[in-house]
Amino acid sequence: MSDHTFSRRAAILGAAALPVAGLVHAQSQPTGVVISSANRNDGGIHCCAKALEVIQSGGDTLDAVIAGVNIVELDPRDNSVGYGGLPNEDGVVELDASCMHGPSRRGGAVGAIRGIKTPSKVAQKVALETDHMMLAGEGALRFAKAWGFQEENLLTDESRTQWLIWKRSLRDRNGHTFWESGVDAPPAKKAAEVEELKKLFPQYGEEFLEEALENALNPPHGTINCIALNEKGEMSAVTTTSGMAFKIPGRVGDSPIIGGGLWLDQDIGGAGSTGRGEENLRVCGAHTIVENMRHGMSPREAALDALKRVARNFDNDEKRLAAVDLDFYVLRKDGEYAGASLWGPVQGEKRFAVASGSRPSHHEPSVYLLARK
Repeated sequence: MSDHTFSRRAAILGAAALPVAGLVHAQSQPTGVVISSANRNDGGIHCCAKALEVIQSGGDTLDAVIAGVNIVELDPRDNSVGYGGLPNEDGVVELDASCMHGPSRRGGAVGAIRGIKTPSKVAQKVALETDHMMLAGEGALRFAKAWGFQEENLLTDESRTQWLIWKRSLRDRNGHTFWESGVDAPPAKKAAEVEELKKLFPQYGEEFLEEALENALNPPHGTINCIALNEKGEMSAVTTTSGMAFKIPGRVGDSPIIGGGLWLDQDIGGAGSTGRGEENLRVCGAHTIVENMRHGMSPREAALDALKRVARNFDNDEKRLAAVDLDFYVLRKDGEYAGASLWGPVQGEKRFAVASGSRPSHHEPSVYLLARK
């Protein structure tokens, strides 16, 4: 037996240096392009800037996108990703992530993992250091701890407060809840509810409490997706999320499902999503988009076609579709990219983040399929 140890990571990163056949024929190769969802607090801009920095310093594209999304995973102000993400109905934060490394055509994912702030890094370990594609739940946590990841409580005071406010919003058919004072009184109106919350949580301002109440009534979903292309034509992608707020424990959306919330083909391009994962899974959105590009569609056309498939599942009934929020992010092998939303904005514009060798990280508008009235 050889006394040299074998590292899957070394083999994979070595594969990145090999020539790739069958490239998409289009514009001249860019010096590097990174796209991502926008996210709060300019999270997408910071993500793309960091990923491009890693690429331009000669780093691997998978290391680049992971480093980018780590910024958002570790930001407690983004309650849809990583630390500070809104918890499940038991008040526990469960995270999902997946990644794909184009040169080696490897991928890895974790689902419903608890206690680890950066699930994207665990997904990367699954891809590079195992012969599996996905680990879930307790097994994913044990795997992460074996690699030295620290188990921590991912709830912040803010996310715990939002969960408590959600608990107070749960009522039976008679308007009764065990999580609110004065249960003999009629159900509170929203304005009265905010005033009550001010007394219960005096440390928070009215804006936060109104947002928490809105989130309780309409549980949000977020996520960050990031895709990168370097000057050698190598690509990688990652999607990471805390999933739908107040979900049933164990619920897994599209983010860790390779082919659903993330897909990348080194010869064609990559796609990822944010928003309502269940609806994306019904059309295998990321895979569908990349296959559309394989057959000649532009990134914009490919994403809009996937959104049309989502609308078709609702018989194109805009009243039913009004409750669905879904966005795609697409980067083709030649550097052409697009962001696409199911719904256009009522105010402002839907945006995504982009950074390239020719322009610093910035926002660009997404195209959209439907316009809200």
